Amino acid sequence: MPIDESRTFKPINIALLTVSDTRTAKDDSSGDILAKRIEEKGHILIYRTVRKDDKSVLVAQLHQWIDDEEVDVIITTGGTGLTGRDITPEALNSVKDKDIPGFGELFRYLSIEKIGTSTVQSRACAVVARGTYIFALPGSNGAVKDGWDGILDSQLDNRHRPCNFVELIPRLLEK
Repeated sequence: MPIDESRTFKPINIALLTVSDTRTAKDDSSGDILAKRIEEKGHILIYRTVRKDDKSVLVAQLHQWIDDEEVDVIITTGGTGLTGRDITPEALNSVKDKDIPGFGELFRYLSIEKIGTSTVQSRACAVVARGTYIFALPGSNGAVKDGWDGILDSQLDNRHRPCNFVELIPRLLEK
């Protein structure tokens, strides 16, 4: 899809949350990939942290960032699978106002070319919570590349046409 080069790029503030019982800030390779892509695009990585697969911990972190007026977007990586410990979508359900169902659908559509039918095991999803976008990506390096390169890179660019998530930010809290 086209980028309207006549428009000036508008950076947004992004918080990055890695959900994992095993990764730390030192070995968070999927978080590193996302952080690099966020900054290379020209956005501002305002926060970055790693939290365990614990719903109450994740919900508390999400609420903190949702309530922070500086945060436009939260991207999570990890915890979107089917095991008992994978609870990122449930945490998003606890804070959401609206689902963005097309995000998960498009993610799985893009993913099928790389991992085939295994994509059905992904619960990648997105929501809006009190005026903040939250995108939940799987924790693998390939999945974060697919999610960023195939969806978020263009949808978080205000120059993307015919529409993008950025231009809606001022209107997310409309009544």
